[in-house]
Formats: sequence, C-alpha cells, structure tokens
Amino acid sequence: MTAAAERGDHAEGEVTAESPCGIEIITFGCRLNAYESEVMRAQARAAGLSDAIIVNTCAVTAEAERQARQAIRKARRQRPGARLIVTGCAAQIDPGRFAAMPEVDQVLGNTEKLQAESFIGEPARDRIAVADIQTVRETAGHLIAGFEGRTRAFVQAQQGCDHRCTFCIIPFGRGPSRSVPIGRVVEQVRRLVEAGTREVVLSGVDLTSYGPDLPGQPSLGQMVRRLLALVPELPRLRLSSLDPAAIDRDLWRLIAEEPRLMPHLHLSLQAGDDLVLKRMRRRHSRADAVALSARARSLRPGLALGADLIAGFPTESEEMFDNTLNIIEDCGLTWLHVFPYSARASTPAARMPQVPVAVRRERAARLRAAGDRAVERFHATQIGAIAEVLVERDRLGRTEHFSELRLDRPATTGTLVRVAVVGSDGDQLVGRIEQGPAA
Repeated sequence: MTAAAERGDHAEGEVTAESPCGIEIITFGCRLNAYESEVMRAQARAAGLSDAIIVNTCAVTAEAERQARQAIRKARRQRPGARLIVTGCAAQIDPGRFAAMPEVDQVLGNTEKLQAESFIGEPARDRIAVADIQTVRETAGHLIAGFEGRTRAFVQAQQGCDHRCTFCIIPFGRGPSRSVPIGRVVEQVRRLVEAGTREVVLSGVDLTSYGPDLPGQPSLGQMVRRLLALVPELPRLRLSSLDPAAIDRDLWRLIAEEPRLMPHLHLSLQAGDDLVLKRMRRRHSRADAVALSARARSLRPGLALGADLIAGFPTESEEMFDNTLNIIEDCGLTWLHVFPYSARASTPAARMPQVPVAVRRERAARLRAAGDRAVERFHATQIGAIAEVLVERDRLGRTEHFSELRLDRPATTGTLVRVAVVGSDGDQLVGRIEQGPAA
C-alpha cells in the first residue's frame, strides 16, 4: 500500500477541469493516480475528446469506492450530456459494478486509461475495456508538460507490486512490479523543470522495489542519484512511501548527503505491533521501524518522518493497538496517514476475525489525535528557524519538511522564498519572508 494525500499518498477526490464543457477529471487515491490523471488529460485531448468526465478511482478502502460512486452520480447530475468514463484501481478490479451504474458510459482499465485510442469513437462499442493487468510487464513512463493548478509534480518511477500483504487488494488493480527506465524518468523531470516545476515527487505503488526488472538492476537510490546528477536545475525532490524493509545503501547515502532530497520521508509502517505485522505479512518488525527512524535522524538531523498506519486490523487487541499508538512517539513520527481497516474481498485478512467497525473508527480517531499532537510538537521546534518555502498560493507554501506555512505577505506562486518561522497555530506555521520574489 502506498502513502497518502498531501501528508502521505492517498488523496480524497480532487476535481480538475479545463472548462465547464471540457474534460473534467475527478481523482481519488494516490500520487500515482494524480500523475496518471494528467496523462489521461493529454491522451483525451489527443483523441479529440471535448466534453467528458473521467473518474479515476481508488480501491484501497471500501470508503474510497463509496466516495467514487457518489462522485459519479453527482457528476452526471451536473453534466447530463457529458461522456462519463470510470477508470482506476476500483474499476480495474470490478469493472462490472461500475458498468452497471446507469450514469456510466464507459469503464477503462489501468492500462487502457493511458492510451489515446481508448478515448476515440463511441463508448457503446467497447463499454468495458479492461485487460488482465497481471500480464502487463512494461510501464511506459508517459511524458507530461506539467500539472494544472499544482506547484509540485508527481513523476511515475515504478508501477505494480509483487508483495501480497494480507489486507491489500492493490496488486490486483496495478499488476506486477515494473520500473520506468532511468532515462525516461530523467527526461520527464527535465521537461517539468523546463516548464517551471520547482519540486518533483517520485511516485510508485512500491517505490523501493524499483529496478530489478531493468538492465543492470539499478536500485532506487542509484536511480535517484543519477536523476539529481543529470537534472542539476531541479531544486527539490521528494519520494513517495518507502517500505522500511527495502531502503538501499545508495538511498541512505543520499539521505545523509544530498540537500536537494528533502528532509522528509514517508514510511509504509501500517502497524507497530509485531504479531499484527506478521499477520499483515509485512517484512519488517517493530524494532526495525524504530531502528530505521533513529538511523535516518542520525544521518539527517531534523528530518521529518511520516507513516501509514492501519487501525483495527483483524485480531488487533487493545494491547496490540497501544503498540501502534506508541510507535508514533517511539519513531518520532510527524505526518500520519491513518486508515481504519477496511476488509477487501478476496484478501486473506477479510477471512480473519474482524474487529468491530465502531472500534476501528475509535482507534483511528485516537491515532489521528496523536498525529495532531505530533505535528504541534514538531512545529514548536521550528519556531525561530529559517525555512525555504515553495509557494503554493499567494500566502501559503510548504517547507522542506512539508509543513504548511502561512506567509506574512503575498508571494508568486511556484517560487521558492526564504522565510523566518515566527510562530505556529498548531497545524500550520507562520513565517516572515526574508528573501525571494514577492507578488
């Protein structure tokens, strides 16, 4: 499972549109979905599509699928004449369910959605176009000019997953692990930087599995090192969710020595109890997570850590949950993405003894509250520091550690400004611009 939204890698539904009568894309899920939505936008334009709604779904939780169906119904009410296409992981796994919705004109799989020909012609002829994704062995690494309405860009480096965590259905939506060749990643990043992008996030379903399928079998760290060397104009690079069991030697060296790799890592922890981790079929232990966090901070003092955590996994007792709650402090986590466990059909965890839904939600709320307190503690340590802020809107931006910061005056969107951190209101820092282009 990847990480979440802006604090990790799985987003709520996000709408982007060209015009009221143009191509509207509603994106759920991970950063990879956000990247693929931009690819679809370009492919749909190339196909001549002009009046359409594309819903890019997520299958991580039942709630994500429910929100997608709700968005489909709402979109149809608002634009009754538009061509409505549903795609993404939920559509790949269960295309018939979406095709049965009267609002839907066409269902595309995760491979088909990236092909311009999928958007040509009348959908009635190929209402469901979903191939067996387990047979896919290559990832195209589509080139895009930029991200509409964004100050940072997501770049796909890896796709799919060969692991089988007992709770996760994503491998059935994304297929086997496969990597984008280094040259293609470099070409994409260079194009984005030339278009004005100041920060890139390398994304994948299982990013630390990068490389074994490529000639020479480069590791993720080797790819990142070459990328930064070949695109020296890129000021800031981030990585999406990392598997604690698979951080390679070159990546550790970059964490320690490369200032353009931001001091902010997001870990796919999922739990802090050893028995739960074993039942999840994760490849790390609680001690591994704590040791990794300590090592990262020893190499990069001040580094901010985020993590995915699941509340209420099957068989989880209160004592087991406490171990997960306590790992927030034991690992010094700041940014959390919390999932109440959601049973996904055909996964081994769905057949295990289930924790009551109300208990899952209550535990998730406790994890989120602990996460809020962790953010407040971290922000208190930043007061008095000088931060480099990427401006996202006229008075809002993000620091190197991914903290949101409110500026004392407007600044040009997409620029980097030097800011003195003068305060915090808990979930947001307050800063005074010291140097940088003003609006």
